[in-house]
Amino acid sequence: MTFNDIAWLPLCAGLTAVGVGLSYLTFRRKGVTAGLRATAWSLLPLAAYLTGALQTLWNIGAAAVGFVTGLVLSPAVWAGVVLAGLSALLFVVSGTLRGRALSRTRTARPEPGAAAAPERPAAPKAATSQTAASKTAQTGKTAPRQVEQPAGDDFSDIEAILKRRGIS
Repeated sequence: MTFNDIAWLPLCAGLTAVGVGLSYLTFRRKGVTAGLRATAWSLLPLAAYLTGALQTLWNIGAAAVGFVTGLVLSPAVWAGVVLAGLSALLFVVSGTLRGRALSRTRTARPEPGAAAAPERPAAPKAATSQTAASKTAQTGKTAPRQVEQPAGDDFSDIEAILKRRGIS
């Protein structure tokens, strides 16, 4: 059946007429908003016919159906699908292997700037006690006692924050 075998004008006009009738009932039962929305949907079939969009939609649907039936029934197409899947799998595997190789080279030899990075100097005790005293004078609360941590500990800042918040 082709597009020209169907009498589209009576079909679209009939759909629009039925839709407008149902839109009137929707106006009465559900209100203006729902009635206007139903009327808008009702006018679309006739508008699609008069603008020529109906034939375009028919062609799109026919092309989609032809593609799907050709895909399902053709062994050559299935071979192409299998090759496309294999290609995607090889891309994923090669990316994973490349990422592992890059991470191994990073851990095997340290970066040149990492060894020369200076360690954080420890704060003098006098300055620490002065800042604690000034905080006590400003807020009226005593600051919690800070525990000395070794300078090389990576989590010392996090531990200090947790202790300040009372989480240990």
